Amino acid sequence: MARKKKQKDITVRPLANGVIAGAGDVVEQKIAQTIEVNYMPYAMSVIMSRAIPEIDGFKPSHRKLLYTMYKMGLLSGARTKSANIVGATMKLNPHGDAAIYDTMVRLSRGYEALLHPYVDSKGNFGKFYSRDMAWAASRYTEAKLDSLCNELFKDIDKDTVDFVDNYDNTQKEPVLLPASYPSVLVNANTGIAVGMASNICSFNLREICETTAALIRDSDHDIITTLPAPDFSGGAQIIYNEESIREIYRTGRGAIKVRSIYNYDKSNNCIDITNIPPTTNVETIIEKIIDLVKAGKVKEIADIRDETGLNGLKITIDLKRGTDPEKLMLKLFKLTTLEDSFSCNFNVLIGGVPMVLGVKDLLDEWIAFRVECIRRRTYFDLNKKRDKLHLLKGLELILLDIDKAIRIVRETDEEAEVVPNLMIGFGIDEVQAEYVAEIKLRHLNREYILKRTKDIEKLVEEIAELEAILASRSRVKTIIVRELKDVAEKYGKDRKCPLLHIDDAQADVDIADEIPDYPVHLFFTRDGYFKKITPLSLRMSGEQKLKENDEIVTTVETTNNTDLLFFTNKCQVYKAKVHEFADTKASVYGDYIPAKLSMDEGEQAVFMLNTKDYAGYLMFAFENGKVAKVPLNAYWTKTNRKKLINAYSDKSPLAGIGYCAVDCEFVLTVSSGRKLLLHSGAINAKSSKSTQGVAVMKLKKGHRVMGIAPYIDGTFAKPSRYRTRTLPALGALPSEEDEAQQLSIL
Repeated sequence: MARKKKQKDITVRPLANGVIAGAGDVVEQKIAQTIEVNYMPYAMSVIMSRAIPEIDGFKPSHRKLLYTMYKMGLLSGARTKSANIVGATMKLNPHGDAAIYDTMVRLSRGYEALLHPYVDSKGNFGKFYSRDMAWAASRYTEAKLDSLCNELFKDIDKDTVDFVDNYDNTQKEPVLLPASYPSVLVNANTGIAVGMASNICSFNLREICETTAALIRDSDHDIITTLPAPDFSGGAQIIYNEESIREIYRTGRGAIKVRSIYNYDKSNNCIDITNIPPTTNVETIIEKIIDLVKAGKVKEIADIRDETGLNGLKITIDLKRGTDPEKLMLKLFKLTTLEDSFSCNFNVLIGGVPMVLGVKDLLDEWIAFRVECIRRRTYFDLNKKRDKLHLLKGLELILLDIDKAIRIVRETDEEAEVVPNLMIGFGIDEVQAEYVAEIKLRHLNREYILKRTKDIEKLVEEIAELEAILASRSRVKTIIVRELKDVAEKYGKDRKCPLLHIDDAQADVDIADEIPDYPVHLFFTRDGYFKKITPLSLRMSGEQKLKENDEIVTTVETTNNTDLLFFTNKCQVYKAKVHEFADTKASVYGDYIPAKLSMDEGEQAVFMLNTKDYAGYLMFAFENGKVAKVPLNAYWTKTNRKKLINAYSDKSPLAGIGYCAVDCEFVLTVSSGRKLLLHSGAINAKSSKSTQGVAVMKLKKGHRVMGIAPYIDGTFAKPSRYRTRTLPALGALPSEEDEAQQLSIL
């Protein structure tokens, strides 16, 4: 058995027989300390150096790849084998060739995942809309940088961004790229870190540049007027909802509904789907439609096939005779990922800190970043021109007496004294003298010197202009606006995703009429088993099969088109539909509801209710003697939600749940044997599901409410014995006559 030691470090000493001293010892360490020492550095590394993009729109892996290609001369040269690029990138990114090549594929034009690709590819790079269409190996494909990358690396050699050492300190790499347009919003970017994630949708380049320029001119600009919605490379339709778009623009979070584009070929009676949402792929859609056909939920389809080829994506659906294509597509939009939601999470590293920002805030951060780039570039150019002016000023002095300069050089005995003698002879500094001393003999003529000194006046004007730019933030912003306009004109494209303005009724088609509606009997047991049996099957069946010690607590006659609510012991309610359960027989146990509805661990269903119109009330009885009355429509939701939390109060354990379509009487039973007849009309309904209710029963110490059930006429010989005019009440002990009647019923 291992020995415990309260030391934090164990000195490892190999013994003669090869056994390590201290092996098998248990070191006690607080879990918080272990997480802080071992896990936090990893988590921060993933967040800062891998998964979350920065203000230039790139993760480190993207930036390292593109910068390597830039240094390889692939911005203007011919394509080279992808394997060469991958190998060179490993000098900056040592995470393996497969990861680097996967990154290149996603950035490529051939993969078609980006609105504006950064890599001009040649060969098979797969397609983002296909799960099974794999890309060729790196030795077979070729690539270079796309022309748009000119805007990413513009002035990168003019100290516009900081550089740091690579992982082995052998070369430098940029911390950010000085992109001259907001690339962070132009192309989609997804990353999963530790405890956080990022999912940025893409926007049209022309619209983004116009919006950014408008924000620079007017900080109160309403961005939705120039940036109506995102734009995706797949070209599907965006179901336009101004309210949700504004929420995304404001908070950086939200969802955008994207719907596929299709055409109906009347001559061949088929539907051709040519554009799909960016969150799905061809294979997933086809598999789901096939499953729906096999399950009998879609009966209008005769065949479906993938006809994707050189002309792009195409899914063909052959229809049965007499099928309404529009009605079928509305059904498929609801049942498959032909219509899907893109969840936005604009999480970006700003100054090394992850922040979730709205579009306006993100553009403001980019503007601040770009202002700094322009200022650094201007300062770099200013210093270069000042240095050049300084040299030309020295050259100008030589013009006054070229012969004197020649004589000084010729009469100087030692080479090391040439520069000092020129400095003394013309009153210039060492830098100017060094420049003069290095002039070739052939250039020591008046024509050459006059040509050089003519640049002095021009340099003075340029320096004054650069100094004015540095002194004026508005002039810097004017430069940014001009560059944005140039980018939009040169690289801008028309929007790919049309906007579809439809109301909720059109967006959410009701397919209830497509579900077969027929009478069924529902059975729910105390242990949480559920059965749906048709009347015919029930008549032909024998005794109900149940688990040992289990019993049926709810029996309902209804139809197949009904909603089910399962209330659990953890203050939650799970919603389902009767048609989602298969017809079964009395000779089986049925569906185990906690497993069927994926309930939480240890959660059990304690009450089942069926409804079509969500009318009526629920009566929640708690062990502390309180009863809460909640309208059933409080559990109705516009969206098809499967789980609702805080379904009832958790302040006291639940004793039971009752339902009434209209106000009626309920029987409450106490552990002492007392009973109370309570009319539901005596309690006011509360719209809040988690209401604690009102005190109904006075409980003696050690007693609690055991349950609640609707009162059935004839249950008590004298019902008035258990009624009361005031609440809370003690209730009454059953009379001998009522006890005898209860025994006879049992």
